[in-house]
Order: sequence, then structure tokens, then C-alpha cells
Amino acid sequence: MTLAFPLLALLGIGIYQIVSNITMPTPVTEITKVGFVDNVGRFDGYTKQPGVELISYATEDTAKTALLNKTIKEYLVIPPDYLATGLVARYTLEREMETPEQVWVAVRNFLLENLLEEQTPEIKQRVEAPLAFASVRLNEEGKVSEDQGGFGAFVIPYLFSILLLMSIFTSSGFLLQGLGEEKQNRIMEILLSSVSARQLLTGKVLGLGAAGLLQMVIWMATIGLMLPLASDIIGGFFSTLQVPPSLLILGIIYFILGYLLFATIMAGVGSVSTTPQEGQQLSTIFTMVGTVPFWFMWFIIENPNHILSQVFTLIPVTAPITVIVRLGLAEVPIWELVVSIILLIASIIGLLYIAAKVFRAFLLMYGKRPAMGQIFKAIKEA
Repeated sequence: MTLAFPLLALLGIGIYQIVSNITMPTPVTEITKVGFVDNVGRFDGYTKQPGVELISYATEDTAKTALLNKTIKEYLVIPPDYLATGLVARYTLEREMETPEQVWVAVRNFLLENLLEEQTPEIKQRVEAPLAFASVRLNEEGKVSEDQGGFGAFVIPYLFSILLLMSIFTSSGFLLQGLGEEKQNRIMEILLSSVSARQLLTGKVLGLGAAGLLQMVIWMATIGLMLPLASDIIGGFFSTLQVPPSLLILGIIYFILGYLLFATIMAGVGSVSTTPQEGQQLSTIFTMVGTVPFWFMWFIIENPNHILSQVFTLIPVTAPITVIVRLGLAEVPIWELVVSIILLIASIIGLLYIAAKVFRAFLLMYGKRPAMGQIFKAIKEA
């Protein structure tokens, strides 16, 4: 997975460049013939629309005959009171969920261009496309901000939050899996004859954490290198993508803290589980809690500074994902980041203290999983 992400990104850019250099034959567009009956008396021009040809008929009976003879695919009846009501009747032999978009656009443009025939081209263009927003974000000094936000600025943090979640759960999951297998195969007894339980726990957490951190660094470097390349070669949407400067620093910080938090939890779960399968089932509870921000993702997107988004930022298990997503949507207050990091560190220290006791008390326990009362007793007495 560490190497697959940059290789797939490079492969995708290469395939796009190869395909874009191949000259493809221009496809022959089939023209849809649509009849119309004009009872107003002013719709006689602009009958050639992209992919659609409109054919005038004097009466509705002749249009219906042409439809039944398959000369046209459908026909329209523009009533005398069209200018007052805007109602147009459409007749077809097909069973449809809705009017095909190509036909709808063609008929709309046909009516609009005839209605505006006496107007200047500028007015016609403005009526057809009356609004094109150009939103500019200013900073607190009234100058144009370098970070303009928008969808392009949100995509990278959103995708990065998914990669962050994958890396945290993968690294901590390996820790849980390793503990379960070592207990089941009795390898744990051999390991504990050479190192203490605290040393074993520390080594596993730091070793897998370093591997996960390397993975995140490679992925972040890939985003930094591939994004300008994709922008130059592909352009379009890729040219609007932005990497918030704070994403690089906070991404590393929240990976380390998020991993330590979940790795500590997984270590405690693995020490009280009798089999790897049982440990995976128990860990699902904490995994689901960590993914809670994705359940409310659209709410967070629309309300990045809502009290719910702030609460998710301060809760340690949901903080890593929420903070990374919010970075692409709004300015996260410094105090929220500071409090979030402090709470994460405090949670890690507290859970490490508890996990070390559970780890030492139940690491060599086989057979039946200890009850909650036994676990609390071991934490109190250890």
C-alpha cells in the first residue's frame, strides 16, 4: 500500500498522457428529429440545434401522422397562450422516466432564441447565462488571500483524511494481530523470557508507528510531487487543487497522536483477547468510533465551524479525521487545535498507564476472556 499509492498516481497520469496523444476519430452524432406545431406564430428559426433538428408542421394531425410513421421521434405543440403560461405539450411513443436532457436543452434553446430574436447578441448571451460568480476571499488585512478555499482546496484534505485513517488503523491493526497470534502460538512466553511486558509493548508500538509514519511521509511527498505534475499535464480540475500549508505539519502530528491512541487501545484489546479473531471483533467497536466523522461528513462540509464539528475536533478518537477535513473548509481556530492536541496527549498517557497494567496482567492468560470486573480489579491492583 505504501508504494501502490504513488505508483498508481504516476500510472494514471501516464495513461492520460498516452490516451490524450492518440487521435480518436470524431464520432458521428445521430440527429434526433423533433416536430413542432407553432400556434403562436413566431417560432420559425433556429431549428438546427446540437444533436436535434426541429421540423415545423402546420397542424397537430400532420405532426401526429409523422410520429406514427416514424418520420420524427416526437413532436411538440406550442399553444396560443404559451407567452402567458410557458406550457408546451410533448408527445412521444416512448415510455420514459423524464425528457432526455439533449432534447430538453435543444427545445429550450430553440424557444429562447426565437423569443430573443430582435435582441442584441450580448443580451441573448446574458439571458442564456445570466450569472457567473467569481468569489474572491480576502484576508483580515483586506488583501486577496493566497488560500481561496473552494472545492479544490477541500479535495486534498478529504482524500488525505481517508489515507490517514487507513494508515492509523492498518498500523494499529498489525499490532493487535501480532499480539493475538503470539498469544495463540505461545510465542509470547518466549518473548517475555527476554524482555519485560513494558519493553515488549513499547517496542511494538514504536516499531509499527515508525513504519506507519514512513508510509504517511511517502504519501504526503507523493501528493506534493504528483499534484503539480497532474496540474501541468491534465489541467482542468487538477489545476484548482490546493495543498493547505498546515496540512503537512498537522498531518504528521495527528498521525503520530492518532496512531499512539489507537495502538494503545489495540494493545489493551489484544492482551485480554484469547484469539486473534476475538481481538478483531472487539477492536471493531473502537474502529467504528474513530470513523464517526465520516457519518456526519456532509454536515461537517456544510458547517465546518458548527458546535458539532468543534466537539469532534476536541474528542480524541475523532480529532485526527475531523481536523484534517476542516483544514480544507475553514480556518480552524488555534485554540481548538491546541486543546485538541493536549486532550489527545492526555488520553494517550492515561490509556498507556491502563494498557500497561492490563498488558502485564493478562498477556499470558489463555482460555476464557476475563470479565470487565477482573479487568478493573487488575488495573486497580497492578
